[in-house]
Amino acid sequence: MAKYDYIIAGAGAAGCVLAYRLSENPAIRVLLIEAGPSDSHPFIHMPKGLAKVMSDPRHIWAYASKPEPSTAGNTEVWVRGRVLGGSSSINGMMYVRGQPADFDAIAEVSSDDWSWRHIGAAYRALENHELGPDETRGDKGPIHITVPDMRDELSEAQISAGYAMGLGSKVDMNAPTDEVSIGYAPRTVYKGKRQSAAKAFLDPARSRPNLTILTDTTVEKVLFQGNRAVGVAVLSAGARREIRGAGEVIIAGGAMSSPSILERSGVGDPARLIPLGIPVVHANPSVGENLIEHRGLIMQWKLKRDISHNKYYDGWRLLWSTAKYYLGLPSLMSAASYEIVAWAKTDPGLNRPDMQMLVAPFSFDLANNRLTLEKFPGMHVTVYPMRPNSRGRIHIDTLDPDAPARFEPNYHATEADRRALIGAVKVVRDYVRQAPLAKLIDCETSPGPAFRSDDEIIDAYDRLGTCAYHAVGSCRMGKDEDSVVDPALRVRGVEGLRVMDTSIMPSIPSGNTNGPTMAMAWRAADIILRDRAA
Repeated sequence: MAKYDYIIAGAGAAGCVLAYRLSENPAIRVLLIEAGPSDSHPFIHMPKGLAKVMSDPRHIWAYASKPEPSTAGNTEVWVRGRVLGGSSSINGMMYVRGQPADFDAIAEVSSDDWSWRHIGAAYRALENHELGPDETRGDKGPIHITVPDMRDELSEAQISAGYAMGLGSKVDMNAPTDEVSIGYAPRTVYKGKRQSAAKAFLDPARSRPNLTILTDTTVEKVLFQGNRAVGVAVLSAGARREIRGAGEVIIAGGAMSSPSILERSGVGDPARLIPLGIPVVHANPSVGENLIEHRGLIMQWKLKRDISHNKYYDGWRLLWSTAKYYLGLPSLMSAASYEIVAWAKTDPGLNRPDMQMLVAPFSFDLANNRLTLEKFPGMHVTVYPMRPNSRGRIHIDTLDPDAPARFEPNYHATEADRRALIGAVKVVRDYVRQAPLAKLIDCETSPGPAFRSDDEIIDAYDRLGTCAYHAVGSCRMGKDEDSVVDPALRVRGVEGLRVMDTSIMPSIPSGNTNGPTMAMAWRAADIILRDRAA
């Protein structure tokens, strides 16, 4: 008899949702394993504490890229959460559902289980939205979704400028339509505090006797008996041990960790595994391939008037905002990373928006790695095309499970991606020329006037660009035999092993990935429970 019906490797957004859903049945025994600590650090729960947490090595995985032309020959670091809640405990808290067409496109290459019909229903089931229910919006689910309530002159001007260039208005920016629009962004913040997946899904489930949660425990590999997964080998407090007796193992480490676990377990390309001394359980060269990420550019402007938020994050004003946060009063420390979002088109002939603008009433000190803000008043927009075609890869080069794998982002490898990157910058520059924002702008400070031509804009992305922390695709799901997992998330070539996280997405959703990950994990639980009943 299995000791656990399901062992879930990874307590990020997907793992927390799966643990919540699968353990609802008291007859199903679930073990959830997280490499990092509990989510007790106070800066995790303070929304504006994210910069502190993202730079704390105790709470993150830091993945370093191999130098390549699309990063100007430099090494780029992608950070992921290593803590209960995973990246949902360190992210920017923006809650973006993606467009219905994104999920219908995933369904086309997998199965109808992943169409918008099912994903829309999953959103409705998991949400507790302050705007109340509608066809796809829920108000009785575990995770609270709110809309920013602080308004000021600069933020209102930023939204009005979007209207002036033809962007529409939505009460709910996640309403499932394909129109260009700008407005206040839904967020995973409730009563001034972060709503991580751990807070929303694990806290209500912790007392269930059939749910066991292990922290500070790294999954080294999946254990097989023949080609059937029967448990996991883990490292904890410097000691290695095996946890056997699993009905199924579900890997939920994310797009950066899940392919590494598979490769260490013997599922991957033999040409990579054999030189590392890893016995091949199943040969699949697709493991670690198809990595997709948004390439963003932070564009900044100096303002003529001191109406930006820069001054509020320094000196006595920062202390006062922090004090108000701890007193439970309205405070900038309760704001998400971005509270205004816009969706636009890099080409007016497109049938739906293909670029995202994250608009902020403050500007970073880029020379200080964005850890502080500029001393003069400023604003910025982070912009990126939403559906890139270029594909990268991530693979292990060591057996050490605590050593993050190296990756190659391979940004803008296609001409279509280059055109979209260039078009996105031109749209943003047109945006800041609109009233009433234009009269507030002094000058563009980054990337600045030295980056005007198409080639110069691509150079700006290479030298100054950033990932969006939205990587997907490295354990691609599909109905084709070359995919890593089938449409029911079962790893091809073995039994008793599934993957559910951003790594299984065959294409990237339009926008941020936290919401789609939770919705797809909710749907995954339906599929897993359906298979169990069968």
